[in-house]
Amino acid sequence: MMKQIVLAFFGSIFPVILFNIDRKKIIWTGFCGVFGWITYLMVYKYTVSPVSASFAGSFIVGVYSELMARKLKTPAVQFSIPGIFPLVPGITAYNTINYIVEQNYSAAYSKGMQTVAVAGAIAFGIMLSSTTFRFISKLVRAKKLQQ
Repeated sequence: MMKQIVLAFFGSIFPVILFNIDRKKIIWTGFCGVFGWITYLMVYKYTVSPVSASFAGSFIVGVYSELMARKLKTPAVQFSIPGIFPLVPGITAYNTINYIVEQNYSAAYSKGMQTVAVAGAIAFGIMLSSTTFRFISKLVRAKKLQQ
């Protein structure tokens, strides 16, 4: 498990270099991927569902990204995009294509649907965390204006 966490850290750091994000944020984006992956592992252990585990992991990535964006005064995307890299269903997509090449269409359909479901769960988790943060921020601002 520790090996997976270290790989998630590096898996979140390398996109920072690829996308030319400010180098001062490298460590923080690594932690973003680590928190998302730890959440994924914990949820997967109890649900055995890659879709729900990916949703939970991406939601935590989104929350962490929003918090760090406010703390470091930078866009949340600089943390969320590298943070979701460990959660992306790359091997599942590869298996889908491999089954198509082997003309095993029932297995390809199954893996393809899983790939789409996990990708949708990741997108929904990020969107929900971002929307929740914006909603809470509006409530806090409105409360400050009333005082």
